[in-house]
Amino acid sequence: MERTIKVTGKGKISVKPDTIRLIMTIEDIEKEYADALRLSAEMTEKIKNIFEEQGFERHELSTLKFNVDAEYERYQDRDNCWKNRFEGYKFTHRMKIEFPADNKRLGKILYSLGHAPICPEISLEYTVADPEKSKNELLEKAVLDSSKKAQVLAKAAGLSLGDILNIDYSWGEIDFVSKPMDTFALQECRMSTSVGSYDIDIEADDIDITDIVTVVWEIR
Repeated sequence: MERTIKVTGKGKISVKPDTIRLIMTIEDIEKEYADALRLSAEMTEKIKNIFEEQGFERHELSTLKFNVDAEYERYQDRDNCWKNRFEGYKFTHRMKIEFPADNKRLGKILYSLGHAPICPEISLEYTVADPEKSKNELLEKAVLDSSKKAQVLAKAAGLSLGDILNIDYSWGEIDFVSKPMDTFALQECRMSTSVGSYDIDIEADDIDITDIVTVVWEIR
C-alpha cells in the first residue's frame, strides 16, 4: 500500500494597488417601460460624455448590471387590508471604469460628475492592473509553504519525502480590492460649464490576500 502525506500550504501576499475602479449606479422610475429605457439611455450617454471629455474612450465604461423591474408600493385600503399599488418601471444601470491610480485625475472626474445634471451613486475601489501576476506569486508561496511543512513532518517521523502525487487547488476567484471609501453620492449635482477639480488625498492600503493549496506527497 502506497504511503502518503497530505499537507495544506498557505500563501499570503500584500499587493500595493495601482488601479482605481469607479463603480457608478444610476436609477430612476417611469410610468411606462419604454420611458424607463429611454431615460436610462439618456443618463448613460451623459455619463459617457463626461468621461470622454476626461480623455477616456466611450467603450471603456462597461456595464456590470442593467435591469428594469416593475415597482410596487404597499398600502392599506379603507378596510385596513394591505395591497400593492403599481408605481412604475424602475431601471438600474451599474457601470464601471478603471484607470491608473492618480488622485489628481480622480479629483477632476468627481468634480465633473458632481457638476453634471445627473447624480450617480459612486463606489470607489482600488485594485491591481495585473491580477494574474499576483495570483501566480500567491500560488508559489502556498506550494512552498506546503513543501516546508511536509519536510518538517517527514523528518520528525523519521521518513523522507518522495514525489508529489497530487496537487489540489480550488481555482476560486480572488478579488484584489481595497475600499478606502464607502458608497457615496455627489451632493452638488448641478450644471456647470466650469472646469475644476476636487482635492483628493487618498492612499489606499495594501491588499492582503491569502489562498491555500493541498499537496499529496509520497513518503519513504
